[in-house]
Amino acid sequence: MPKIIDHDQRRSDIVDVTWDLIIQGGIEAATMREIAAAAGFANGALKHYFPSKEDIIEATYVRALDMMREYVKLDGLRGLAALRELCVSSMPIDAERITAGRVLLTFWQMSLSNRKLHDKYLEHIRSWRGLLHRYLTEGREDGDIVTETPDEQLVDEVVLINAGANVMSLVAGEFSTVPLQHRHLESFLDRLTRP
Repeated sequence: MPKIIDHDQRRSDIVDVTWDLIIQGGIEAATMREIAAAAGFANGALKHYFPSKEDIIEATYVRALDMMREYVKLDGLRGLAALRELCVSSMPIDAERITAGRVLLTFWQMSLSNRKLHDKYLEHIRSWRGLLHRYLTEGREDGDIVTETPDEQLVDEVVLINAGANVMSLVAGEFSTVPLQHRHLESFLDRLTRP
């Protein structure tokens, strides 16, 4: 009787291995040869599950995003409360989120020279910015957000605060401690409630 292979599980295992290699040694460590060896495959066997290294990195990136989404608890929240939850949840405030940030940083690096990965990141960023705009609009409707600063500028600030915190937590953690991140974010959110 032929052995039944769970292809989805194999793909997930390959992503697990890639995740670990990136965490241990960055993108340079996640070569096709190393991924295959760590996953227990012959080098060419990966092609049955992922056509290219970029596809493996993209799947690993999607896992990092999915992990970050699991932290966001927006049930019943809107406006300023939803904005705060979204912002706090996406900051590198614990070991798992810092690790996810390391994978995201690798993806950002690769997306600089790969149009497909770049477009994938832009798709995510546009979706995230859309949510930020939505919660700012709701906050203004509810009367909680009264700043005269235009929403587009506020969205830019949130994105820059988050991206900066993620990068700094990896390369200079003493300048991006969890208390410091919270202070910056609360300062930003407090400004929203004042004209």
